[in-house]
Amino acid sequence: MKCKKMVDVGRRQFLRGGALAAAGAAASTVTGGAAQATPANAQVDYPSDKLGNIGDLAINEPMDISYPDGDSPGVLIKLGEAVEGGVGPDGDIVAFSVLCPHLGFFMNYNAEDRTMNCPGHFSRFDVEAGGQQVWGHATSNLPQFTLRISDNGDIFAEGSSDLIFGRPSNVL
Repeated sequence: MKCKKMVDVGRRQFLRGGALAAAGAAASTVTGGAAQATPANAQVDYPSDKLGNIGDLAINEPMDISYPDGDSPGVLIKLGEAVEGGVGPDGDIVAFSVLCPHLGFFMNYNAEDRTMNCPGHFSRFDVEAGGQQVWGHATSNLPQFTLRISDNGDIFAEGSSDLIFGRPSNVL
């Protein structure tokens, strides 16, 4: 009997604590309290670096790049139609890391369906949708580089949508 009372007390405390936590979370949301989640589209800032020029690109033919340094391979692609995160006069130029966020395998671009594909565990990422994962073992989307175009058509990378595989922090 003594044990049953302890279980009942435990349940009551658990339910009371859960109710208080829920009320606190609701009040924080309504009043704009300090508890805030990190946005899903948080920017990882890396130094600005020139990747190429608009004149260097052909539609749907990837150009190999390195960003934010020589140890981080990537790809620059002019897709021919405006896409999420695209820059340039047509909003169709994007850049991504080619290291799979699952285990760092080098990925290949499939021009037919405009995806980056990992040969290791077959993850696939849609470059027209900001590198969103569409299949496979990866648990995050493909890091997309934030691009800027200068007046003379030079293309600069200025950050990444996510942490690049193999980097223990957001700092070079």
